[in-house]
Amino acid sequence: MAQISFGTDGWRGIIARDFTFANVERVAAAIAAYLREAGLAARGVVVAYDNRFLADRFAAAAADVLRRWGIPVFFSEGALPTPVAAFAIKNRSAGGAVMLTASHNPPEYCGIKFIPEYAGPALPDITRRIEDFLAEPVAPPMVSPAPQQPLAPREDYFRHLLRLVDGEAIRRANLKVVVDPMYGAGIGYLEALLEQLGATVTPLHNRRDPLFGGGLPDPVAARLGELRELVLAREAHLGLALDGDADRLGVIDADGAFISPNQILSLVCYHLLEKRGWRGPVVRTVATTHLVDRIAAAYGEVAYETPVGFKYIGAYLREHGCICGGEESGGLSIRGHVPEKDGILAGLLTAEIVATHGKSLGALLADLGTRFGRLVSARVDYHTTPEEKERIRYLLRDFCPAEFNGAAVVKRTTTDGVKIELANGAWFLIRASGTEPVFRVYAEAATADAVTALHEAVRRELKLPAA
Repeated sequence: MAQISFGTDGWRGIIARDFTFANVERVAAAIAAYLREAGLAARGVVVAYDNRFLADRFAAAAADVLRRWGIPVFFSEGALPTPVAAFAIKNRSAGGAVMLTASHNPPEYCGIKFIPEYAGPALPDITRRIEDFLAEPVAPPMVSPAPQQPLAPREDYFRHLLRLVDGEAIRRANLKVVVDPMYGAGIGYLEALLEQLGATVTPLHNRRDPLFGGGLPDPVAARLGELRELVLAREAHLGLALDGDADRLGVIDADGAFISPNQILSLVCYHLLEKRGWRGPVVRTVATTHLVDRIAAAYGEVAYETPVGFKYIGAYLREHGCICGGEESGGLSIRGHVPEKDGILAGLLTAEIVATHGKSLGALLADLGTRFGRLVSARVDYHTTPEEKERIRYLLRDFCPAEFNGAAVVKRTTTDGVKIELANGAWFLIRASGTEPVFRVYAEAATADAVTALHEAVRRELKLPAA
């Protein structure tokens, strides 16, 4: 029997090898057992899926299991973005959602994630309990199958998002935007919302393709070449791309430059504090830019730091009144929304920022650099052997230098990996992959050259192989 464990954002596997109907039914039964134990079963469960091969069939199989456990099902009438499934939990007062998605993974993958009743990613105590039920299954109760209702939350979700953004500012700006849903579940969301707000929208890759055009539905710089070309050709203000389940955003500026998730989060934080006048803390992961901290401090607010994973960001959004939160991998949400990352909301906020400030994102980032100090971030992945991985992990246990690369060390944290902060404002983080012989090294400093030097110093210190 296959070993199934929940990673950072659910369980994913290769279709027909690991990700089979039998295994999906096992996971659904474990989720059903958790829901009954937690007293949430009577509220029903949202079941949704993305545009991947067989995702709708896997979702139907999961729904059948839940119904046999006596749990009512709200079944999506079509592919849904993950944040829309999360919104539907709140909209229907459901006990949670089962989402069939592998997000930005290659097309041969599918995945299943459980979103609890609070409409954000499941925290480790919940996924551990589901894994307990996977390891030691319990028999379903002797009940009649529960009913299934169709679910079509799109228009309610639209109305909710339009209350969260300054639609009038977007209307006044007459924006030209290219939108690339990357063949994923976000098709028809960001395009339609921007058109409602008066933008001229050019769509790209807005049809279902389970092979994602032969690539990955991952809105990183290297995969947005077509979007960049179309932004320049149409002289658009923005290019906005969504990943496979539309919970992450990629951005191309008017000049064709890629704007990183770190930069988008910083701009959103600044915009909410400066233009909207919001007050409250912000939250970021340990691997995310400290520019957020500087911006928050300028307005008398604090920035919380969490382990990597949006589930921790979501918890702070729910429990600490944070006005926004995000991570360097592209997840973002704000106060008043579900505590789940949402690329559609992030795209609308990016359009609002350009419309309100009347500048390109690059120009705004230059302004932030002048006011708060410039910061450049970069991540490098190092592949090792399993033996080398253990050697480096052993070194990191006692890795606590007084100075590094010519600067004094002012802080060492082990929230998630080993993070070293330097007196000159630079920092680096070393995290081991939980599943592969890989180390991820994040670094941030005032210039690109300083970041490169910091990465090289880390590589030398730990005797890492070439990236």
